[in-house]
Amino acid sequence: MRKPIKIATVKAGVLVLATAAAFATTPSNAAGEGQNLRAVYTHQTAPTRFIDVNGTKLAYRRFGKPGNVPLVFFQHFVGNMDNWDPAVIDGFAKNREVILFDNAGVASSEGEVPSTVEGMARHAIDLLHALNVKRADLLGFSLGSLVAQEVAVERPEVVRHLVLVGSGPRGGAGMATLTPEFQEMIKKDSGNNDQLLLDVFFTQSDASRAAGREFLNRLHARSRDRDPDVNDKVAPAQVAAFAAWGAPHADADAYLKNIKQPVLIVGGNHDIVHYPVNSFTLEEKLPNAQLILYPDSSHGAQYQYPKRFVADVTAFLDRED
Repeated sequence: MRKPIKIATVKAGVLVLATAAAFATTPSNAAGEGQNLRAVYTHQTAPTRFIDVNGTKLAYRRFGKPGNVPLVFFQHFVGNMDNWDPAVIDGFAKNREVILFDNAGVASSEGEVPSTVEGMARHAIDLLHALNVKRADLLGFSLGSLVAQEVAVERPEVVRHLVLVGSGPRGGAGMATLTPEFQEMIKKDSGNNDQLLLDVFFTQSDASRAAGREFLNRLHARSRDRDPDVNDKVAPAQVAAFAAWGAPHADADAYLKNIKQPVLIVGGNHDIVHYPVNSFTLEEKLPNAQLILYPDSSHGAQYQYPKRFVADVTAFLDRED
């Protein structure tokens, strides 16, 4: 029987944050970095590996088809490696190498959870260096998309292409606190994590709900060596990172002009977590960006349309610039 998901609830003043965490059993101490990456693994079977990064042991999974520039995934608020949709990860892994990881203090990784996006980005940069990844494509979802932006700013020579999903700029609309819609879902679904994922990631339409239930079935499919639940220190630190990123101030989005790599922005046209206007701001202010908004979808648009998402991102990553 799988371990129930915990809902992480954090109070920062009057702000209450909660979301679904991992569905996990303790991972094995599986493979070291020296094992053969060419073994045929999938999202359900890829071993959890560990590597020392400046004295902190970080957990990651690296699999897929080697040879191309690897695609590195940056996860959402209180998410771990098993919160990625297997249909999405395996869709990419058929034709390229993929890297999933837990940032410092999250799930299987050791260390202190950074309380800023910049701190999270530094751990990610150091991880890529430790893995000898000199050039990568980055795909960030929600909080992970903010971290991926910061990596692109701090280490532009490492980043080839950037994919931002359910994202927004610094000081974006509704990003300093939870949106009222998101807060309402948290209150309504407290204690029922599958329902919270359905309400936050998908719309209320029959088609979207059906896609959501299929997503949940895929999400629960890995039965062995799952990433553990995040601990109680993760949510408060990540809340602080969100608050600092979202705080409005003059020229908050001026940094976007420095991200010159090709960027694909993907979102849902009814996203209740990061309003779609934030995707339009990214597309407008980034020098080399294109935007895709999927219909009848919310914060988990890529999970509602996994095949379409993989095809769209693959075409973007493979294009000649």
